Amino acid sequence: MSWPNAYYASLECAAFVSENQDMSINDLRKAFLTTEDKFLSLVRVVLGRSVRGTKEVMAMQLSTEHNASSDAIRDELRSLHPDDQQIVVMKHRVWRVKGLIQISRSIGDAYLKKAEFNKEPLLPKFRLPEPFQKPILSAEPSLLVHKLHPDDQFLVFASDGLWEHLSNQEVVKIVQTSPRNGIARRLVKAALKEAAKKREMRYSDLNKIDRGVRRHFHDDITVIVVFLDSHFINGSSYHDSPVSIKGGGRLAAAAAAAAVAGVD
Repeated sequence: MSWPNAYYASLECAAFVSENQDMSINDLRKAFLTTEDKFLSLVRVVLGRSVRGTKEVMAMQLSTEHNASSDAIRDELRSLHPDDQQIVVMKHRVWRVKGLIQISRSIGDAYLKKAEFNKEPLLPKFRLPEPFQKPILSAEPSLLVHKLHPDDQFLVFASDGLWEHLSNQEVVKIVQTSPRNGIARRLVKAALKEAAKKREMRYSDLNKIDRGVRRHFHDDITVIVVFLDSHFINGSSYHDSPVSIKGGGRLAAAAAAAAVAGVD
C-alpha cells in the first residue's frame, strides 16, 4: 500500500463527511467501495488508551483482520463458496484463498473478483485453472463504531508489514515514549530493524538492498498515527455517550503523521 493511495482514500472519506458534517457507517462503507479501483490495503487499527492511575498506555485492537489463517474466516469462505472444495488451500504451511492470497476481503485484487481479469496478461501463477462465476474476494468492509473516551490517546493505522515485526503493545509503547514529530517514520524504522535482526543483518545493510529485492526481507510498510485531542473530548460533556469528531476542511480534533516503506 502506498501513501498516495492512503491519501486518496482519506479524501474519499472527507468528501462524504463534508456533505453532512458528520460520518455514518453507510458513509464509510460508500467511501470504502468507491476506492475499489484505486486502493489496496490490509490495515490493522490499534488504539492507545491511558491506564488511569499509571503511566502506562494499553493497546486495543479495533479492527478485524480477514485472513485465511483464522478458522472463522475459512468457515466464512466455505459457506460463501459451498461448491468450491479448493476455496481455501494450505500452501507452504499457510492457509490461502485459492492457494494464492491470505486475505478474504480487499480493495483491488480484481483478478479474484472478475473472471475477465483472471487471464493474460496476468502472470500465470495468479491465474485460476477454471473461470469463476462470482467474486472470490469481497470489498465489503468490516466496520466498528468506537465511542471516544477521555483516556483515548492515539490511533495507529498500519499495513501488515509493520505488524509482522512489532506487536500491538510494542507499537503503542513506541508512540507513547517518543516525540510526536516523525513518529510514523520511527515506527517504520523499528519494524525494519526487527526485519534485519531476523535475517541476522544490520539495519544499515538492509537499507542498501534494492527495493525490488527487499520484498524477500520485508513487506510494504505504511503507517499513519492520529493523535486524539483529549481536551476536546473532555470538553464535550462526556458522560458515557459517544463523541462525534465532525469533519470539514480539516480534522479539528487530531494531528496526524504518516510514513511509508516500499519494496516495489
